[in-house]
Amino acid sequence: MVSVLGPGDEFLRLMERDLEADIHVRGNEITLTGSPAAVVHGAEVIEEMVTILRTGQGLSGPDVERVIELSESDAIRPADLLTARILSHRGRTIRPKTLNQKRYVDAIDAHTIVFGIGPAGTGKTYLAVAKAVQALQDKRVNRVILTRPAIEAGERLGFLPGTLSEKIDPYVRPLYDALHDMVDPDAVPRLLTAGTIEIAPLAYMRGRTLNDAFIILDEAQNTSMEQMKMFLTRLGFGSTMVITGDVTQVDLPSGTRSGLREAPAILDAVEDVAFCRLTNHDVVRHRLVGKIAAAYDRYEASLGQDHRRRP
Repeated sequence: MVSVLGPGDEFLRLMERDLEADIHVRGNEITLTGSPAAVVHGAEVIEEMVTILRTGQGLSGPDVERVIELSESDAIRPADLLTARILSHRGRTIRPKTLNQKRYVDAIDAHTIVFGIGPAGTGKTYLAVAKAVQALQDKRVNRVILTRPAIEAGERLGFLPGTLSEKIDPYVRPLYDALHDMVDPDAVPRLLTAGTIEIAPLAYMRGRTLNDAFIILDEAQNTSMEQMKMFLTRLGFGSTMVITGDVTQVDLPSGTRSGLREAPAILDAVEDVAFCRLTNHDVVRHRLVGKIAAAYDRYEASLGQDHRRRP
């Protein structure tokens, strides 16, 4: 009962806030009152929470909020989603946390090329790196290749001081951050030196054929159509490609078409290519991130309305 109600009754307060049924707790019993639909919904939420707890997995406030939200949909059981596991590292389990994230992860398992398109914080890159590390640990691939377009430097990295690693570090830092969450920090330099994990700018992919590899292209909205075609045609036997990006944040020079924006129209009918779209509802950073993004969307929408009203 303590686990169901949460520390300091945190989960109870969330249920009271988001459920229409009235909740009464006495000892080890929970009583729900209200309309039949509200009572059924409340009972489903509590049953799903109990199912998750019986697996030995703990619950957090955001988890309870997701159980309440997902229980209103018939697409998937909340317990099935929130107990799905990609990999565990240092006592931390990495798993999809929203329905769209689960669909994204399942698409990576089922397809050779997957596009993950959505705003920041939706786990596009993080989950792709987790699937890459899982594939490496399971010996389904021999290496992991992480790449991003260094658009701010126009791909002309020779003008930057330092070694290649020092030059590309500002562009690939988010990939390093995700990697360090999943691989022992001491092992990362060894894997990089051995070539088991390779992190390089997109320009260095030209002319290569990548066999038995898990390849991730991050920030793909900043690739031109020519660069996207070049990258996709690097695919070799036994490899998986995941392309991630946010089509609302293109930093390409004016007049240059984004390869990520054009890809769905070009590749939609191609077999074994999947497109997964995530939204602000899939943001899994601090709970304020989703609210901040939604607030900015409302503000920008209001500015558009104001402009339309002006003579």
